[in-house]
Amino acid sequence: MSRALVTLVNPNLVHPPITPYALDILTTSLEEAGFDVEVLDLTLARDRWHDVVRDYFRRADPVLVGVTIRNTDTIYPQEQRVFLDSHKNIISAIQRYTSAPIVAGGVGFSSMPFALVDYFGIDYGVKGPGEVTLVRLAKALLAARSVETTPGLIINSGNGVVRQVPYDDPLVAAGRVHLTNRATPYRRHSGRRDRVDNLAYYRRGGLGNILTKNGCTFACTHCVEPDAKGTRFARRTETAVVDEMELLCEQGVHDLHTTDSEFNLNISHSKKVLREIIRRKRADQASALHRLRLWIYVQPAPFDAEYAELLAEAGCAGINLAPDHVRDDILNGWKVSGKGRRFYTFEDVHELCRLARKHGMATMVEALLGMPGETEHTMRECVDAFQSLDATVVGYTLGIRAFPYSPLGRQLAAASAGTRAVPGVQSNTATAPILLTPLEKCRSTLAYERQFMFDEAGGFRPVYYFSPDLPEGHDGDPAQRWHRSLELLWDWVPQHDRHRVMLPTVPGLSPEDNNYADNPFLLRLTDLGYTGAYWSHWPQRHTIMQTAPA
Repeated sequence: MSRALVTLVNPNLVHPPITPYALDILTTSLEEAGFDVEVLDLTLARDRWHDVVRDYFRRADPVLVGVTIRNTDTIYPQEQRVFLDSHKNIISAIQRYTSAPIVAGGVGFSSMPFALVDYFGIDYGVKGPGEVTLVRLAKALLAARSVETTPGLIINSGNGVVRQVPYDDPLVAAGRVHLTNRATPYRRHSGRRDRVDNLAYYRRGGLGNILTKNGCTFACTHCVEPDAKGTRFARRTETAVVDEMELLCEQGVHDLHTTDSEFNLNISHSKKVLREIIRRKRADQASALHRLRLWIYVQPAPFDAEYAELLAEAGCAGINLAPDHVRDDILNGWKVSGKGRRFYTFEDVHELCRLARKHGMATMVEALLGMPGETEHTMRECVDAFQSLDATVVGYTLGIRAFPYSPLGRQLAAASAGTRAVPGVQSNTATAPILLTPLEKCRSTLAYERQFMFDEAGGFRPVYYFSPDLPEGHDGDPAQRWHRSLELLWDWVPQHDRHRVMLPTVPGLSPEDNNYADNPFLLRLTDLGYTGAYWSHWPQRHTIMQTAPA
C-alpha cells in the first residue's frame, strides 16, 4: 500500500540559484515519519514554472503541500526588490490545481508569518524550524484529527483572523531547540527529479550549504534570526554534520557555505565539527573531504590561533565577517550578546584578517553604514579603518532593513507609536509618512507585521532605516534615497583600492552591482563554471565579465 504523500515546493525564482536546504531537512523528517515526499523545485524551471505546477498536480494527490519562503525581499537598501508577488502567483496556481492544504515556512516567512499566511491566503504557517511541526501537522491531517493538536502551528481562520496554537512550554516557543533534528544527518541528493538536486544547484550557483547549529543567543539590533530561528543554539552532533559534508563532497559538491547565524559563535562546538573533518581526512586519504572547500560566516570574536589552524586544515577557503563598524559609540548596544554586551573590538578584526592571511584563507569584511548616530564624520572614519584592513575584499552597505521582530523594528515602532514619523525611516515606494504602531497597541499580530511590508492600500512598502544625521537625513521625505551619502562613500574609497571593494550602487553612479538577486557578475561567474563564494572573485570581476562563456 502506498504511503501518504507530502509535496514540498520551492518557489524562489531568483538566480543564481541557492540550494533550498530547508526542503532536504524537511524531507528527512517526513520520510522518517513514514510519509512519501516529493520536491517540486521551480527555481531551475523558472521560465516554465506554471506548466510544471499544472502538470505535477494533475498526477499527484498530496495530503499536504509545504512551501518554503527563504526571502521576502532582497533587503538591499538601494533596490528594495520584493519577491512576495511571484511567490503568491505560484501559490495561487497550486491552489487552482489541488485542494490539499498549504503550509508555508522558512526564515523569510518566519520574519512576518501572520502577515504572510494572510497575504498568500494559505491554510497554515510554521515559524522557525519546521521538521517537528510539519510532521505533526501531516499526521493530524492524515488521521483527520484537529490541527489544534499541533503546538506552534499558525492557522488562518479567514477574514483577517490568524492565530497560533500555543506551545506547552514557553521555553520551546522561544528557544526552539527541541524543534530541530540535531542527531542525524539530513538526506542530501543529486540527480533525483523528486528531490533537491544539490549538484545541479552547485553547478548553477557555485555553492552548496551546510548547517551545524540553528538559532542564536545573541541580540544584534538589526538581526531577525534569534526571533525567526530561536534564541538558543540547537547544536547538531558533529558526526551528523560531517557525514552530510562527506556525502555532498562525494556527489561533487565541494564548496560548502555554513548557514548558521555565525559559525564561530559557540566556538567549542564549531571546533568539534572542524576536528571531526580533520580526523576523517587524516584517517582516510581517499575521503571526499579532501576536496572540501568551506566558506564560513563569523563574528570577529571569538577567533583564536587554534581556531585558524583548525579551519585551514579542515579545508576552509574563505571567511566572511561582519564587524559592521569601527566606532564603539555606534556599536555599543547594536552588536551585542544576549545580555546586551559588546563582544569584540576592531583589534579583533585586524587579528582575524592576519590569521586568515597567514593560513591562506580569503576574507570578506563587511561594514553596515547608516546605523543610529551615523554622521558623515563617523562614516568616513569607518571607511578609512576598513580600508586599512588586510582583507581580500571589503564590502559596504548603506541602510538597514527593519523587520517586525528585530530589535530595530520594535524600537522604531515604539518611537513612532503610530502617530509620529521617525526621522530616517524610509521606503522607496512610500507615498506618505511611515507610521509604525507597537505590537501591544495593534489590533492583532497580523496588523503589526503588515506595516513593515505593506502600505494602507496593500501595496509593497518595505521599511528601511538610514541615520537622519547623514547629510540628507533631515529632508523629511519618506522615499528619500540618501544618494549624497552614497556619492561620498564612493569618493572616499581610493581608486587604486576599488578593485577589492564592494560598494552600494544606484543607477547612474556606477555600472557595478553587488546585490545577489539576478546579478550580472554572478550569472557570468556561474556560466563560466566558477565556484565558491562570489565575493572571492570580485577583485577579478572586470576580467571575468570580459570572458565569453564556452
